Amino acid sequence: MSGALPKRTLVINPISSPLQFALYEGNELKEQWEREGYASELLLPELERRLESGLDEILYVNGPGSQMGIKLTYIALETLHLLRGIPFGAVSAFALNDGRPLKAMGRLYFVKEKETIITQPLEETIAQEFSFPSTLDALEREPGNRPDYRLPAV
Repeated sequence: MSGALPKRTLVINPISSPLQFALYEGNELKEQWEREGYASELLLPELERRLESGLDEILYVNGPGSQMGIKLTYIALETLHLLRGIPFGAVSAFALNDGRPLKAMGRLYFVKEKETIITQPLEETIAQEFSFPSTLDALEREPGNRPDYRLPAV
């Protein structure tokens, strides 16, 4: 008698360059990969490939960061949810970069101070490095799944 298959969760980071993806089975990180290019060109083919092997849930980085990448990812995931019933949620970009400042625009960075996110000018350039935790439990989810733009649309 075989047990149930472990839950498969895809995590997408549309604000990184290159785009980052991770696949968790159960609670464990099984695979991670990157794709060089634009979210508008890469996101749907990646989702299609992963949907073929089955997904139970999708999480995405909802910000703060690249508004275009966030917006495209949200629309694609909302569409999948409506058409196929695949639930999706969100995680903050700060959850994948150990809480370091995130590039906003120009010399402005998003800085997390306790539970508040502010924009602050910084003189030094801060590398935008992201990594996926080894377990899904270590990834704190946001209360909703809507984009967190923080800056007005340009």
